[in-house]
Amino acid sequence: MRPFVTELAGRVANHGVDTVCGPLNGGAFLAQLMASELGVGFAFAERILSQRSGLYPVDYRVPSALRPALRGKRVAIVDDAIGMGSAVRATVADLEGCQATPVVVGALLVIGAAGPEFAAARSLPLERLLEVSMRTWLPSDCQLCASGSPVAQP
Repeated sequence: MRPFVTELAGRVANHGVDTVCGPLNGGAFLAQLMASELGVGFAFAERILSQRSGLYPVDYRVPSALRPALRGKRVAIVDDAIGMGSAVRATVADLEGCQATPVVVGALLVIGAAGPEFAAARSLPLERLLEVSMRTWLPSDCQLCASGSPVAQP
């Protein structure tokens, strides 16, 4: 695992980060290893269920004790794997609330187009070691959802 951490850390380092932050349910331990490798700060964001419905009903929030130290910092958001990108989206939003500047997103694995599309829309470089394709649909666009078909095991 360490060679993968080193490789991803090297790619993220090119973006001049002060801190590496990861969602606690997924990338926080990878973020901590990378921060150690780079000699920069580390932060994490905790998963919090919101009152929203829809595709992204979960928030991620940096704990109160860590928030002041992020002000004005250039932050890499790192997750182990990015699928629909909900953890990365919510972490980016909360970091901006801390007055930090997200400068790059990193992942060992990116699955599908949602993560790259989010990063591109935010003008955030996306550093990843592996990418695999996967088709996804919004529930409103899914023919199986509309027909009421049950989820089946592949």
